[in-house]
Amino acid sequence: MIWLVIIIVGAYLLGSVPSAVWLGRAFKGVDLREHGSGNAGATNAFRVLGKPIGAVVLLMDMLKGFLAVNLSHLQHEIDPGSESWMLLRMGLGLVAVFGHIFPVFAGFRGGKGVAAITGAALAIHPWAALAAMGIYLLVFLIFKISALGSLTAVLSYPVWIFWVFPSEFLTVRIFSIVVVALVLITHRSNIRRLLRGEEKGLFRKTGT
Repeated sequence: MIWLVIIIVGAYLLGSVPSAVWLGRAFKGVDLREHGSGNAGATNAFRVLGKPIGAVVLLMDMLKGFLAVNLSHLQHEIDPGSESWMLLRMGLGLVAVFGHIFPVFAGFRGGKGVAAITGAALAIHPWAALAAMGIYLLVFLIFKISALGSLTAVLSYPVWIFWVFPSEFLTVRIFSIVVVALVLITHRSNIRRLLRGEEKGLFRKTGT
């Protein structure tokens, strides 16, 4: 089972790559966690570092989740396509998200995990993930609030999994519920601000 330990550690290390922190230091000479919302994620990167760097951070964070899930291909003991294989893939994705939130390379102060979750979801169930991303874009275009788009998209994810693009795997359905719970937990402060009408738009540098 040494292979399992290796790929789990690999998934965590992938998730721990603090793209927003490193790019902020490299191109702007700042620690993103000391500006804006203090969050080392794509939304704060867009606000503080600008659109080009924010876009790179977003893509890199999504890629972390996507690659972590696909570390499952490095093992040869679990049959691809089986329930156990799908469980492994989801576990690796969640480990990467954990690494993104608590990155060993950045003092365990990372982002909120939405981009990494999106990348993992694209690897696990592409159609459902793309549908949820469409919901995000729709809500964001209407309200210009990234957190509202993220929360709405994540809440829609189980709907796509259970009823629109139903998965044959029970573990995928469970994964969709876990994703909702995780994002709600990491976005507690955003939810409070949304309820108070205080959540800022994506490109407002004064937002949190």
